[in-house]
Amino acid sequence: MRVLLVIALVATTAAADPLPSGALGLTFGGMSGTGADAKRIGYGYTFGLRAAWQPMNTDRHWGWTIRWSTLFGNLLYGASAAKVDPSLRTVQMDLTGGLRFRPWANPSRYLTVRGGVEDLRTNEPLPPSNHRAFVGGIAEIGIDQYEGSFLFNVDIRYGLIGSEPSNIALFIGVAITGP
Repeated sequence: MRVLLVIALVATTAAADPLPSGALGLTFGGMSGTGADAKRIGYGYTFGLRAAWQPMNTDRHWGWTIRWSTLFGNLLYGASAAKVDPSLRTVQMDLTGGLRFRPWANPSRYLTVRGGVEDLRTNEPLPPSNHRAFVGGIAEIGIDQYEGSFLFNVDIRYGLIGSEPSNIALFIGVAITGP
């Protein structure tokens, strides 16, 4: 009888491990204009900082996420809008919100889907509007992978939905996670 009592007390359900809610890190990637903006913007690299808040436990298969990014771009190749400077320089600031899914068994890897708003600024006016500041929607899809106290991610982002200049980017990032 004592053995059954001990087994019953020990066999309680274990609590899920919490994942770190916050992440602060660096990102690097390539960016290109799309459609009519492909020639105006050209293509090149971008880098920056990201901060995310995404509370979740390992027993859940979905959760929410909010992320802020500030990115600096240097579009060296084929940017016809770069008239004075040989490259088109950009600064992008965005705020996105979305969902994280875990469609597989690994509790440290998540598929992310985000949408939000972006502020894009350039060092030279972009045709046909000849403005240097643009605001529009963005959409991202990516994969997050936890490894110890680090979060690695790969994201594909389409920027300035329904506005110009449209662009697409592929980012690779690493972040330090915390409470």
